[in-house]
Amino acid sequence: MARLLNLVPYLLARPGIEVAEAAADLGVSERQLREDLELLWVCGLPGYGPGDLIDMAFDGDRVTITYDAGIDRPLRLTPDEALALVVALRMLAETPGMPNRDAIERALAKIENAAGDLAGAPVEVRMPGDGDRVDQLRGAVQRRRALRITYYTATRDETTERTIDPIRVLMVGGRAYLEAWCRRAEAVRMFRADRIDALAELDEPAAAPPEARLHDISAGVFQPSGELPLVTLRVGRSGRWITEYYPCERVEPDPADGAGANPSGDWLVSLRVSDLGWARRFVLGLGPDVTVVSPPELVERVRAEAAAALDAYGTPASADRTGAAVAH
Repeated sequence: MARLLNLVPYLLARPGIEVAEAAADLGVSERQLREDLELLWVCGLPGYGPGDLIDMAFDGDRVTITYDAGIDRPLRLTPDEALALVVALRMLAETPGMPNRDAIERALAKIENAAGDLAGAPVEVRMPGDGDRVDQLRGAVQRRRALRITYYTATRDETTERTIDPIRVLMVGGRAYLEAWCRRAEAVRMFRADRIDALAELDEPAAAPPEARLHDISAGVFQPSGELPLVTLRVGRSGRWITEYYPCERVEPDPADGAGANPSGDWLVSLRVSDLGWARRFVLGLGPDVTVVSPPELVERVRAEAAAALDAYGTPASADRTGAAVAH
């Protein structure tokens, strides 16, 4: 990106320059420069049609920019842009578990140096949440110490005591996780740092067994599989957002609307869940715009809990001043 932003003004100032000479000036190989020039062909202004894209002319081994799409000078940061970069880099540097922190600090130092007095503005960045907890977890991993933790499991809505052997701390989707061998489950588990209510470092080394296998988190922490329960929901227009937020196996118009017309706009959405208890709380939180279609066990659970919630709003019948029965 930096090369491309500076390449166009460089070439504008040197029309007809030989590719070999330009490559030497820019400190890149001729092959890299030609690849950059090919990429510039498809860069330009929104619309990306004729007259919007950067254009150039070649005469043998010489190149001339014929349309610069407004990139006619090297990148310069405005004061607001520089301050925004400083704040963003400071936030990255404060993020618990962030790898390559020294690279972030070097970039921050360069931006602060270029920003001059502006970088000294009274802006302090602190990451909310569980920074101290993550530092404790990272320390346990580095010292290879076992932990006793009190952990809240959201899928079952319960708090348990566990002894674990820490393996590594991860940042996924902006959240910190501890991956560890759980002696209670006898398997590798991912523990969200903000759900660890208490922890104590034990006087024994962490000893994950040889069969412990780390999770592949390239697609996120939760990865649905065929062994997990499949839930089908009827979703109205205002509930469609769940198809973008959660991995779904099937999304289609509700055939009950008739002949493909789909007048109500309802969708049938099928997704895997780790636990039906979590699914029950999830559906109840979505309100009346979502209805459970299957499995029957979840239908009954949601119906029973909804009925209990309605009963909780009621009071015993009483008489008003006219003697009529009143029920709230």
